[in-house]
Amino acid sequence: MAYPDAEVLDWASAALDIKVTVLSGLRDGGSPWLLRAGGREVVLRVVRAERAAETATEVAAMTHAARVAGAILPVPELLGYDLAERTGYGLVLTACVPGTSVIPPAPDPERLRALGAAAARISSIKLTPAPALPVRSRPIEPEDFAGMRREQGASDLLRAAEAAVTATRPDDDQPGLVHGDLWYGNTMWDDDGRLTAVLDWDCAGVGPAGIDLGSLRCDAAWCHGAEAAEHILSGWEAEAGRPASDVPYWDAVAALASPPDMGWFPSSMACQGRPDLTREIMLERRDVFLGAALSQLAAG
Repeated sequence: MAYPDAEVLDWASAALDIKVTVLSGLRDGGSPWLLRAGGREVVLRVVRAERAAETATEVAAMTHAARVAGAILPVPELLGYDLAERTGYGLVLTACVPGTSVIPPAPDPERLRALGAAAARISSIKLTPAPALPVRSRPIEPEDFAGMRREQGASDLLRAAEAAVTATRPDDDQPGLVHGDLWYGNTMWDDDGRLTAVLDWDCAGVGPAGIDLGSLRCDAAWCHGAEAAEHILSGWEAEAGRPASDVPYWDAVAALASPPDMGWFPSSMACQGRPDLTREIMLERRDVFLGAALSQLAAG
């Protein structure tokens, strides 16, 4: 939406018991919106009614993460929500968290390990699947990446990855909360390099820890090169207190959760301060990362 409807702003004002005004759109000039509410700033995410299920998922995931993980997993304070019942939109209103989601141009091992540790904390939250938090098997599950490969064509490497993933799916008898779209752009960091928030829980659900671990490792690889993924793994294992299982499998799953030609991913990276990550660079880095995962799967 180009600008929040008056009804939406009235809802936010009522939820906070104070009149709100729009300061800016935080993503491409649109939702989520930064609002002024008296002496503080808040954030309002707005989605169309047909996507209100994503709002229910986000609210459920944030509620569980804040209640169970608390201080060890920073989640924005939830101030209010509407599941398209009063306004015709799915709405999530949260406190504004200090920091930035801009991706550093050079790999920062400490931050990468902190990301891995955050993924381990998320997976430690044990849940039973529910309509708002369904079973997940891969990152960004609402997107049909397999359909994109059928329609747009896929490289031999991507087809080999599909076959390998189908043939080698591991068992996981301890599913937990998964963020489902865990990458640097969905986190906030302060000037001291401290993680201040994990954002955008609309792809969350219940599933294996490898979903978020693989997603972060793949993101680190195409942001900084394959070697950066090892810092993610190091942080995850240090926090979890055990070795991660089936890492090559989940690396391959994560790499397949991207458009065949990388699609809109480079523009998303540019919005996070990395216009240097062109489609060509991201394709090359994804394929190096995926190729390594397939080699490890083949070696057993």
